[in-house]
Amino acid sequence: MDHAAEHLDPTAPAPASASSSAAVAEVNAWLASLAAEAGSGGGAGGRGGGAAAELSLGPDPTPRGVAYLRALAAASQARSRAAGIAAAGLRAQASEYRAEAARLREALERAGLARDALPPPAAAAARAVAAVANLLAIRDTEMSSFVVASADLSLRRAEVEEKRDKVHKESKALLDYTRKAINKLTELKKMLEKFKNDVEKQQAEQMTDWQTKLVMMDSKERQYILQVSNYKAMLNRVGYTPEINHGVLMEMAEHKKDLERKTKPIADTLRSYQDLPPMESFANSWDKALAALAIEDKKRQYAAAEKYLEDVLQSALTTTGL
Repeated sequence: MDHAAEHLDPTAPAPASASSSAAVAEVNAWLASLAAEAGSGGGAGGRGGGAAAELSLGPDPTPRGVAYLRALAAASQARSRAAGIAAAGLRAQASEYRAEAARLREALERAGLARDALPPPAAAAARAVAAVANLLAIRDTEMSSFVVASADLSLRRAEVEEKRDKVHKESKALLDYTRKAINKLTELKKMLEKFKNDVEKQQAEQMTDWQTKLVMMDSKERQYILQVSNYKAMLNRVGYTPEINHGVLMEMAEHKKDLERKTKPIADTLRSYQDLPPMESFANSWDKALAALAIEDKKRQYAAAEKYLEDVLQSALTTTGL
């Protein structure tokens, strides 16, 4: 059949001859036939003329409307012709089937196998055969038709069984996959629970460690504060001021080395006096007067050395204070 009427576009440009009198007459004829069919179908012949008048084009139709109705009329007529051909074929088949049924009925009646004359079991069997024939879409009683239909049914059954096996395998695979997924999910849940417990335990241990370290740091802080206070008091005691920087300390260290270098001969002399023998040996070897003079001389030298050392130290302290 022609499906042009399903794709008609009323906005398409109309051809130049669309508004010609022939096109308008064709469309009016199609509309009149439709009105006539509608009137004959309704059983009122007098109403057909009024319907035809109602379905006719106006006095001044537009070219686009005429073109659209003309295309619609062509599609409708094509469909009507196709429907008429199909209906004629179906009527011919129906007449053939009726003739065949009449011949079969007559043959059965002659053989004494009419439907009304059959016993109930035979009638049930005939109905079963007819039901099977309808099920298999068989239009005759030939054995070959039943064989072909049975083979077709077997093929369809094999296809259905193959599809069923395929679906069964797929469902089994899906079931196995689902079971594995459930097992994996269970394992993941166990791992998550374990991780939660481990995290809680680790957090508790870490918190305990932090608390211990915090207590230790608190005690260290108090200790350091006390040490800083002690160091400040010591610095205040020795007279430390912010003006004493690294350079000043280096100068003091150099001055101390210089003092040690100057006092070293005196200290060596004093240390040599400690190695002298007792007074009894001097009494045995020298005169007591000479020994007393020597002792006095050494005392004067020792006092002079002590005074010199005190002067040096005092000068060093004075220089540091400046």
